Amino acid sequence: MMLADPASRFSSELLVTRERTLRATAGFRGDRLLGPKLAIVNPPLWEIGHVGWFQERWCLRWRPDGGLDDSLLQNADALYDSSAVAHDTRWNLPLPRLAATLKYLANVLERVRERLHREPANESLHYFLWLVTYHEQMHTEAFHYTCQTLGYENPLHDLPFPQGTPRDLEMSGGEFPLGSIPGQEDFVFDNEKWAHEVEIAPFNIAKAPVTNAEYLGYVEDGGRPPRYWKKVGSEWIERRFDQWKPLDPMEFVRHVDWNEAQAWCRWAKRRLPTEAEWEYAASQLGFKWRSLWEWTSSTFNPYPGFVIDPYKEYSAPWFGTHKVLRGASFATARSRPKFRNFYTADRADVFCGFRTCSL
Repeated sequence: MMLADPASRFSSELLVTRERTLRATAGFRGDRLLGPKLAIVNPPLWEIGHVGWFQERWCLRWRPDGGLDDSLLQNADALYDSSAVAHDTRWNLPLPRLAATLKYLANVLERVRERLHREPANESLHYFLWLVTYHEQMHTEAFHYTCQTLGYENPLHDLPFPQGTPRDLEMSGGEFPLGSIPGQEDFVFDNEKWAHEVEIAPFNIAKAPVTNAEYLGYVEDGGRPPRYWKKVGSEWIERRFDQWKPLDPMEFVRHVDWNEAQAWCRWAKRRLPTEAEWEYAASQLGFKWRSLWEWTSSTFNPYPGFVIDPYKEYSAPWFGTHKVLRGASFATARSRPKFRNFYTADRADVFCGFRTCSL
């Protein structure tokens, strides 16, 4: 439910989100502002500017007729529109320097807050404020796993590393409303709309994701180790950001892609849950999540009656080509059990793991 003073609530959300973004990007200086050209990361200087551009586009420039007012920054669309600027070209753009980029972000945020206080009851603006807040939080998490990918220091040092013990929970199944229910959340993305009844057969699902110890058994039996593992003598170690540490058997295995999760399942004679099973289990007592994004067996597809939202590039271009992850990671700012994350099956740079069901 919205508080009596939505302007104050949104203003606080925007400021807290921006403070987290600035913390997560503080280590990107010098050569790191562009960094190596990789398919799974953006140049940080570009991505920082994109966060401000997105906020400005939807909260200051967007018009109901679909047009856009002018940007505060010259050529902003040619620089930062992710749907129009090819990924491989982002390293070669005439990007503003970091100081100018941060000033642009600050100016946009100031004007958004000014508009919010002028129009505190503008429900259309509220929708876009939620959109840009979630968008910025997603990019802040992306900055975090970029640091892992590139071997930089952990930008947010106060995050716990989750641990677990293997045990199955019995789920009775039955009819279940998969998807978001209108009016129950302040904001949902278009791919969550709307709840529809599905029939779920009884199943058993692990109480927690697969641990390092469980995955190590597969590796020692000839399976491929996760990309940040390395064996030194007789001991396995794992890289966390810029540090190598002994492998903790009780921590959840992370940075495993969908294909690797499926290979482990075949070896262990288990299976990944469907996203419907995962969402059903998350509504039951004893099911623990929020530690890592968790792969499901499901392909990312629209729900029945799907209608695209104003941000057309968010969901529809990826239907049929990505796999669904559920939950959240320790680096996720906000999480809901009905939120659908999605990546291609080869991605393991995000903070992802998996839990399994019995056959």
